[in-house]
Amino acid sequence: MDKPLIGIVCGTRPEIIKLAPVYHALRARQWARVVWVHTGQHSDMAEDMLRCFDIVPDVRLTRSGASLEQFSIECRTQLDALMAAEKWDMCIVQGDTESAFLGALTAFYRRVPVAHVEAGLRTYNLDRPFPEEGLRQMISRITRLHFAPTQRAVDALMKEGIAPEGVHMTGNTVVDAQHWTCERYGIKRLPGATKGPILVTVHRREHWGQEMEDIFHAVADIARANPQTQVRFPIHLNPVVQRAARSILEGLPNVELSAPFDYLEMQQALADASMILTDSGGLQEEAPTFGVPVLVLRHETERPEAVDAGCAALIGPHREAIVREVQRLSSDELAYRRMQATTNPFGDGRSAQKIADLLAAELIDATSAAQAAAA
Repeated sequence: MDKPLIGIVCGTRPEIIKLAPVYHALRARQWARVVWVHTGQHSDMAEDMLRCFDIVPDVRLTRSGASLEQFSIECRTQLDALMAAEKWDMCIVQGDTESAFLGALTAFYRRVPVAHVEAGLRTYNLDRPFPEEGLRQMISRITRLHFAPTQRAVDALMKEGIAPEGVHMTGNTVVDAQHWTCERYGIKRLPGATKGPILVTVHRREHWGQEMEDIFHAVADIARANPQTQVRFPIHLNPVVQRAARSILEGLPNVELSAPFDYLEMQQALADASMILTDSGGLQEEAPTFGVPVLVLRHETERPEAVDAGCAALIGPHREAIVREVQRLSSDELAYRRMQATTNPFGDGRSAQKIADLLAAELIDATSAAQAAAA
């Protein structure tokens, strides 16, 4: 029997992290041909991530132009040629990136079923996060298999009229990736470490301007009020973020400004941190694995499960609120301990195996039926 052909389309660092466990789970079973297509949306960061997870792309698309618009046009053309050259049985995408949207859209036009990993995340505010909220909603309309990370994501898809037989709660593969890297690279809290540094990450486009400056002023206030507390801030490479962060925080003796961490550095930083101030979606999912409280610097989150579980608090990009909450957790040991997760609400580390099982059920049955009909 011919093996089904599964294409995995991705191009950014977060996609690689969350699709690597699926890739390895499918390759280990050997019932399908798996093709990893790297779009080139991220460059050096993506290459580091591919090496980290022992992935060599089967196909590398050529990135054209620096703007997202130029990238999209060329990527779409190359993906279409790739799918025209050999019929795919399934196209897997993850999340809400331009690469994910282009992979799903191209597959839809080629009548290739789409499997969407981390389906059903919603804020229902098309401006926050932008453009991610719009992209993931559009992907859902053309997806065959929706691999939802949580029950809340399942409920969102059901309310939108998605066919229930295509929706499956699998957990989030980000936890699988953490388990894999912790075991492989020995990541854990350093022995004998006391309460660690405060870890800060800020980058979202919707915060550029006054809100971002307010966040950085809050970090400066916290650092000045707590001179014995170290603050670690790997600054996003975007010049807008760099300028604002350095103009407000540079020179404070207990604030460490650095280049962005690679994945392994970030996992170790999470393990060592006392708390996290972030507008990142991914860190909201990853921090509970290490029992680290998260203060979410956003107006809304598409990952409210961490808030519901008590291991994250949604405080917004407001200077006074940020300072107040950090001081409260620093001085109230009971409140701090209540935010230290004992389990990760986003997954148990077996999500990729569940996804591989569901794909096998879909594709092996479909292939067998097609062959029987042709006989």
